[in-house]
Amino acid sequence: MTIKEALEFIHNVSWVGSKPGLSRTNELLERLGNPHKKLRFIHIAGTNGKGSTAAMLSSILTAAGYKTGLYTSPYITVFNERIQICGEYIPDEDLAEFTERVSPHALAMEDSPTEFELVCAIAFEYFAAKNCDFVVLEVGMGGRLDATNIIDAPECAVITNIGLDHVAELGDTLELIAAEKAGIIKQGCDVVLYQQDSSVMDVVKEVCKEKEAPLHVADFDAIAEISSSREGQEFSYKSEKVLRTPLLGEHQLKNAAVALEALNVLIAKGWKISNEAVAEGLEKTVWPARFQIVSKNPWFAVDGGHNPQCAATVADNLKKYFPDMRRVILMGVMGDKDYLGMTDILDEVADEYVTVKPNNPRAMKAEKLAEHLSRYGKPVTACASVAEGVIIAMKAAGEDGVACSVGSLYMSGDVLIALKNEQK
Repeated sequence: MTIKEALEFIHNVSWVGSKPGLSRTNELLERLGNPHKKLRFIHIAGTNGKGSTAAMLSSILTAAGYKTGLYTSPYITVFNERIQICGEYIPDEDLAEFTERVSPHALAMEDSPTEFELVCAIAFEYFAAKNCDFVVLEVGMGGRLDATNIIDAPECAVITNIGLDHVAELGDTLELIAAEKAGIIKQGCDVVLYQQDSSVMDVVKEVCKEKEAPLHVADFDAIAEISSSREGQEFSYKSEKVLRTPLLGEHQLKNAAVALEALNVLIAKGWKISNEAVAEGLEKTVWPARFQIVSKNPWFAVDGGHNPQCAATVADNLKKYFPDMRRVILMGVMGDKDYLGMTDILDEVADEYVTVKPNNPRAMKAEKLAEHLSRYGKPVTACASVAEGVIIAMKAAGEDGVACSVGSLYMSGDVLIALKNEQK
């Protein structure tokens, strides 16, 4: 198999769809000899922040000397991002080889796996073959019925910030969604929880009680912000030790606190993770399209936020890092997301809008989004492509302003590529 053939196989229409349940994942992994049984995991569920938290943990464990796998979704620019070891994307030749290993087993199944289930199996097979010490495993959607939940009790289960997203699949209340996310909690495993709405925390506490799972809640009152600029943030958590992260926003300090709590769980279990490794790993964390500043002339920030919670974070960051500046919002959304809730929040900081259609079948047309945004009484331009939108947003921002793309991770990769081409 070539890399082209592998990606064509993975994205084949045969695997399209989302089907709840773990039976297909279980069958596929059994056919492969259960590679996931050879691995140790940190399992991460949540609505927002799970990817950032996973990236921090992976970077720190790598700095501590462990061979660390990282499994995330979706990807920003290349598919290989989804499967990493020690910060390196799976090479094309390995992705092709391991897809070829898995393919006959997937094809032989009467009840075909979904694409996500197929990719999970490829990742587990790869991480096991490469003898990873740890795998930081991000849930795709929900938790209880997500393909990643096929694993046995992890070294630590982490539940990040929970909000209303994927309501058709997970439920239309925070409590129902929290119950789905808490489905990753296994008997006796340690659980780390993002401090949040009491109704959410009560659901998780109840599951932990049922599963006799020790619960560790990040204490956000113990975070001390020392400095914060467009270059990064310095802070401390429960100590005098100064830590630095390149990820911007107050929410990233909270995500870091969650990661640090998970590391304390591992240290208590005997894993060797020094203060130096923690500091180095945090500072080296790379996680694109999360209020990532990618241009200074003009200023341009890229964020993949796609729900009201994310929009509130973007608005806060624009106020914090770009006060008293002209702000142009480049926006593209999925038609099934709460874009009304997002735009009501973003309009508090927007001076002008540019709309695009992300490259996804569920994406809303740029013209329809522009029509919706026109209700706010500010200039709106609908563009034929993401690349055109980037150019127009940059011109609208000018030397004294900032452009910020938001609304969908699916368009962030195209935004980053367009910006790179413009900078050339």
